[in-house]
Amino acid sequence: MRKKIVAGNWKMNNDLAATNTLISELIKKEKTANADVIIAPTFVNLLEASKRLKDSSIKVAAQNMHFANHGAYTGEISATMLKSVGVNTVILGHSERREFFSEDDNLLKQKVNKALDEDMQIIFCFGEKWEDRSIGKHFMVVESQIKNALFHIKNENWKSIVLAYEPVWAIGTGQTASPEQAQEMHAFIRNLVKENYNSTISEDVSILYGGSVTSENCKELLREEEIDGALVGGASLIASDFAAICRAAE
Repeated sequence: MRKKIVAGNWKMNNDLAATNTLISELIKKEKTANADVIIAPTFVNLLEASKRLKDSSIKVAAQNMHFANHGAYTGEISATMLKSVGVNTVILGHSERREFFSEDDNLLKQKVNKALDEDMQIIFCFGEKWEDRSIGKHFMVVESQIKNALFHIKNENWKSIVLAYEPVWAIGTGQTASPEQAQEMHAFIRNLVKENYNSTISEDVSILYGGSVTSENCKELLREEEIDGALVGGASLIASDFAAICRAAE
């Protein structure tokens, strides 16, 4: 059976005090969660989050990482650095990294390879822009993003992969894909994995939905057969809203 996962991407939000406050609130609510819960604070608060959640079921993820172990890469963070502070999960491929920091499929492939070499869990993001969907290219764009960055990996690597479909037009806009649109794309993704690998891998891999997920719309989305959880942005910064989404992932 596939894991139900709810991951909160805090993006560039919350200083240390706000991080500790939110973590304290989440710890109080964690027993009500029906899913594996992950939070992704900013880099400077990962160590504190790891310490605070050491005895908790809530996991800590990084929002990004570099493909090298060390070197002259000012401002970057390596997989080994993340692991040294207790972080073994990383989000890769988020649309904001693609758009604002020019991360392409080739770069993401290198990051995927490094994360797998370091035995890290990867939440791999992808999704189409509105102009792609409006002309019927949304399936083509998603297929290209997944194939170029992931379809070189070995069968056994898939145990470390969580897929996250995030239509770019729904991220931070308040506009959410309908349950039918999300289910259609998730079914397409699962079949794509089946065609390129096998049915066992395609049935085992968790596929999350992301894009303006809220405590109000999560139940409709998460009751769809192929949606295995959510990658949550703004709502993950409010403990009660995030907890409600976690409970909805039954």
